[in-house]
Amino acid sequence: MERDEVGRMPLEMYRCFGGGVSSLLEVATAAATLAGGNNKVKGFGGNRKVLSNPQKRAIYDQYGEEGLKDMNSPGSQNGASNGSGVNLNPRDADDIFADFFGSSNPFGFEYMNRAKSTRFSTESSGTFGGFGGSGNKFKSYTEGVGSSTNLQKAPAIERKLACTLEELYTGTKRKMKISRNVKQPDGRLVLENEILTIEVKPGWKKGTKITFPDKGNEQFNQPPADLIFIIDEKPHDVYKRDGNDLIVHQKILLVDALAGTKINLKTLDGRDLVIDITDVVKPNYELVIENEGMPIARDPGNKGNLTIKFDVKFPSRLTTEQRAGIRRILGG
Repeated sequence: MERDEVGRMPLEMYRCFGGGVSSLLEVATAAATLAGGNNKVKGFGGNRKVLSNPQKRAIYDQYGEEGLKDMNSPGSQNGASNGSGVNLNPRDADDIFADFFGSSNPFGFEYMNRAKSTRFSTESSGTFGGFGGSGNKFKSYTEGVGSSTNLQKAPAIERKLACTLEELYTGTKRKMKISRNVKQPDGRLVLENEILTIEVKPGWKKGTKITFPDKGNEQFNQPPADLIFIIDEKPHDVYKRDGNDLIVHQKILLVDALAGTKINLKTLDGRDLVIDITDVVKPNYELVIENEGMPIARDPGNKGNLTIKFDVKFPSRLTTEQRAGIRRILGG
C-alpha cells in the first residue's frame, strides 16, 4: 500500500494495525469490527485527514491524539471542530468504504470459472447487515450451469439387455425387476422392488440405450442415478447380422452347385423362404435377396437385404468311372 493510501486511513483503523497496514482486506476487516461496535466510525472522516498529513501522522505516532490538540487543523472551515483542534467531519461507514474501495460494499465479489459465477450479497440497507441483524444474511446467486450449490448426480448405472435376433426383428416387450433404496416420509431408506417395462422396437441394434431417469438408489446427499439398459445381441444358429443386413452361410453339394438346387430357410419372423439356385455356384459366389434383412428402425416398413454365402462340399473321392464321366460331361 502506498503512503497516500495509508494516509487516508481513519485513526481507529490505523491504531488497529499499530501504524501499519499490509492489505485492503485488513482495512475492511478492521472497519467491519469498528462498525459493529460504537460511534467511533463516525469520526473517521476527519481523522483520515490527520493521517494524510505526514507531519501530523508522525506526531500522532509518537504522542497520540493528545499531541494533536494544540495544533491548528487546516481547512477547519469545511467542518466542525471537536475541541482538539482537529477538524472532524462525521461520515457514514458507507462513505468511508466508498473512499477506500470505490464501493460502499467491500465484500461484494464474484467467483467465476468456466461454467458459473457465484455472488454474495446482503439483504439489508446496511453495509455489514449480514454480520449482525437478524434479518440480514448472505445470499448466493448462481449464473449458468454447474453451480457448486447444486448436488452432483450419481453416475449412471448401466446394465446389458440380451435379446435374440428374433426379438430384435419383430420387436418385443421385456419386464425387468429392480430393487433399490427409496426415501420414506419419515426419513428412512427402504429397499423396494419395482417392475420396469422396456419396449424393444423392431430393428434396434446392439448398443441401443434405454434410459430410466432417477431409478438408481435414492440417497440423502445425492440425487439418484439414471438406470440405463444397453441392447446386446445373442448369437443365432443360422443368421448373422451386419447392420441392417442378414448373412447366412449355406452348404451345398458340388452337384447342386453345378446343376442347381433349392434352398429352404426359416425367416426370423417364422416364414418359410424357398430360394431357387439356378446359377452355377462359383467360388466366392453370393446371392443377395432384397428386403429380407432386418427391419430399419429409422425407416419403418423397409428392411435390409439377405445375403447367402455358399460353402460347396466336394466329394472326398471319385471312382474311375465317375472321373471319366465328369471329363466327358465337362469336355475336359
